[in-house]
Amino acid sequence: MTVTVAIIGRPNVGKSTLFNRLVGKRLALVDDRPGVTRDRREGEGRLGGLRFRVLDTAGLEDAEEGSLAARMTAMSEAAIDEADVALFMIDARTGLTPEDEHFARLLRRKGKPVIVLANKAEGREGEAGVLEAWSLGLGDPIAFSAAHGVGLDDLHDRLLEAVPEEKWRERDEEDDGEKPLRLAIVGRPNAGKSTLVNRLVGRDRLLTGPEAGITRDAIAVDWEWRGRPVKLWDTAGMRKKAKVKEKLEKLSVADGLRAAKFAEVVVLLLDATEPLKKQDLAIADLIAREGRALVIAVNKWDLVKDGAEYRRELERAVDRLLPQIVGAPVVMLSAKTGRNVDRLMPEVLGVYEVWNRRIPTAKLNQWLREVTERHPPPAPGGRRIKLRYITQPNARPPTFVVFSPRADELPDDYRRYLVKSLRESFDLWGVPIRLKVKSGENPYAEGKGGKRR
Repeated sequence: MTVTVAIIGRPNVGKSTLFNRLVGKRLALVDDRPGVTRDRREGEGRLGGLRFRVLDTAGLEDAEEGSLAARMTAMSEAAIDEADVALFMIDARTGLTPEDEHFARLLRRKGKPVIVLANKAEGREGEAGVLEAWSLGLGDPIAFSAAHGVGLDDLHDRLLEAVPEEKWRERDEEDDGEKPLRLAIVGRPNAGKSTLVNRLVGRDRLLTGPEAGITRDAIAVDWEWRGRPVKLWDTAGMRKKAKVKEKLEKLSVADGLRAAKFAEVVVLLLDATEPLKKQDLAIADLIAREGRALVIAVNKWDLVKDGAEYRRELERAVDRLLPQIVGAPVVMLSAKTGRNVDRLMPEVLGVYEVWNRRIPTAKLNQWLREVTERHPPPAPGGRRIKLRYITQPNARPPTFVVFSPRADELPDDYRRYLVKSLRESFDLWGVPIRLKVKSGENPYAEGKGGKRR
């Protein structure tokens, strides 16, 4: 197994800034206010020649039992238990606080190797804090600056000392095996996304609770479903743009949108206790425009009385209002009780196969002849528009190019007819279809750039 490094400390000491520096990307949200990070975030860290799994955690707080802060702290403690080494960060400019000392005692009880990072130590203001950090009894502190990269060399050497050499030599085999399916769960706030992720992976991996908007970052979870590796993203709830005013919420929504764009399949989670809203449709439309495969999951299904009628109305509404993803699979489930959750991943894998589907050129051109004979293209000015040839240059999503000498004259309604027929003829349900019409003859005919096919 890869070495696991957990970044621990009270709120607002710079943990997420260090996480972003170690993974080489701005994955974690960073803001001046404390408590931005609530869930545990994971990434592939690199420092010199070292590669490791790095965990960014919520700030440790001595909080009342049952509160959101206490649940956040419990998640951070679980990260310590999982780690090979903990990076305990303090704010050198503020100096030690009672909370720092409280959690230093916690780390000593855990018995894990600890490296103390006195962050924000640049300049004279931080010198006193570095000296104070000696009193924690956790070894020599490193004068550090996550923002400016000061102390990274010392951190590299201390990591080598803290973890046995043979463990650093072990490497994950993932790059040589099957690539993980990238799956994102999106939806409006409080639809139950984190609860669903926890139910799928079989443990309380993500922070949940009755409070809306608990999830702020897009949190990636490595998981395996029946031997198939999956990279699963939980995202922050997406509200209407006009209602998103705070900078932090804007960052959270942007993070969720980025996760959806990088995913291959997106599960749009709806709340069965609320009617289908414009925001749900807007999220689905965004997924389609980004070319992702879509599965619609309806949570809290155990609270619905007339389930059959609800499902019929939902499917009719989706097909009518989202023609670009007609036939998207719909799964009714309850993340809380586990009802029908086992039906979700088969639908995800099914729509993923459609999203990757390639259709032989010969079959496509036979289809083109049949559909144009059945419903010929229009004839503006008395001259029939001819569609000469079709090919599929890309999958993910299925993308087709039709060649015509008068491409710019083909009306939108006829393009929609072609897309509808493609979907029906080749079972391309639940995925966006891209159809482009280009001027020209068959590009593969003799004398046109290649051999006739």
